[in-house]
Amino acid sequence: MYSAKMPKNFLWGGAVAAHQLEGAWKEGGKGTSVADVMTVGSATKPREITDGVLEGKNYPNHSAIDFYHHYKEDIKLMAEMGFKAFRTSIAWTRIFPNGDEAEPNEEGLKFYDDLFDTCHEYGIEPVITLSHFEMPFNLAKNYGGFTNRKVIDFFVRFAEVCFKRYKNKVKYWMTFNEIDNQSAFNNDFLMATNSGILFKDGMTDRDKEAAMYQAGHYELVASALAVKIGHKINPDFQIGCMINYSPVRPLTPSSDDVLLADKWEQRRDWFSDVHVFGEYPNAVEAYIERNGYRPDITDEDKIVLKEGTVDYVGFSYYQTTTVSSEKVKPDELTDLAKAVAKNPTLKRSDWGWEIDPEGLRIALNQLQDSYHKPLFIVENGLGAYDKVETDGSIHDDYRIDYLRNHISEMEKAVELDGVNLMGYLPWGCIDLVSAGTGQMDKRYGFIYVDKNDAGEGTLARSRKDSIFWYKKVIESNGQDLD
Repeated sequence: MYSAKMPKNFLWGGAVAAHQLEGAWKEGGKGTSVADVMTVGSATKPREITDGVLEGKNYPNHSAIDFYHHYKEDIKLMAEMGFKAFRTSIAWTRIFPNGDEAEPNEEGLKFYDDLFDTCHEYGIEPVITLSHFEMPFNLAKNYGGFTNRKVIDFFVRFAEVCFKRYKNKVKYWMTFNEIDNQSAFNNDFLMATNSGILFKDGMTDRDKEAAMYQAGHYELVASALAVKIGHKINPDFQIGCMINYSPVRPLTPSSDDVLLADKWEQRRDWFSDVHVFGEYPNAVEAYIERNGYRPDITDEDKIVLKEGTVDYVGFSYYQTTTVSSEKVKPDELTDLAKAVAKNPTLKRSDWGWEIDPEGLRIALNQLQDSYHKPLFIVENGLGAYDKVETDGSIHDDYRIDYLRNHISEMEKAVELDGVNLMGYLPWGCIDLVSAGTGQMDKRYGFIYVDKNDAGEGTLARSRKDSIFWYKKVIESNGQDLD
């Protein structure tokens, strides 16, 4: 097992999102978000997105793990592991309950003041995402989400309020979480959570793809405007983008498979290309023009994109992607999901996610070579079933193995390949509601929370074996992975 000490100020810690752990969905003046209208699902059943909150449905995000009332206890447990950084999001609906108000909600702002103060008491840096799958439902339903240019202004107002309020408490920011997820434009969940797009009956694939390109453009403009404003408020802010990065490989060495892998990457990576370079790459620009997508782009937009490029690239890494031209020919690629093939060389999780630690090293090298910016791993982890023994212990060796193997590859990328990496924040450092399925039983955390998919449990926190292992990793700055 390869191991190496990480740079002196390396940010070890963990990551969550507000809607997946805070709960208290109606407390403190909070409004309804798109996450609040999503029911519980499973590995085989997608979450339902309902038209508002309906009687008799199970909405797991409403109560989640009640971090809203337990954050002091939870941050203390993170400090016990030695966290240097803690990534969470500011729930947009705590600050602007409907998204279109002129003035923010003071009670929501105060909650995050207290949360960040608690982090600093333990020497933990908050790493904050502004929009993490929790757009106000009002903006999605009544404005069409980010298909409406007006929503740019609402997001920028939200960002500016947060930057000004927390200018001395938060240094590390990200604008939109996993902005590139929506390249899967046929996925109801991803389009709703990324852009607040609620599909209407009768929409064709082409309609959905067109909506995605226009919304993605408005989000990138909104992000660039926020970056510009943030740097004016505090020049020391580090403001990054956040993408879900999955290196793509061809199933075979055939030219068609290799070209398909290239096309697949182009069709997904353009979001981060625009974030970093401030302009659309040629391949995607040609595709957009050929299809008549994104009709509303202005000369002013192009200037804004150039002026509001990001300081670093934050990304999640869970798995690699393999594609086959037997499924889709390169020049016929539209719906990316239709090109994906099973990689016969990899094991899979209980939820069918391929496990590929070497893929993280590949990802780090590709992103460094492409963008020449500092990188930040802000999600990585294994969703798994955990068993509580009769004595209360939880032996999650499978989680330790997963993280150990990924950290080892990460350290090779830093030590051997010269990758400029800011930190490592594994996902779901405390058990929380899974975004994709709404489950509690799909667990990622070092900290166990007593609650199941049906919403039953005491919410009691307890330590898994992995908490002691990760503490040792952080204490040794990555040297001790045993």
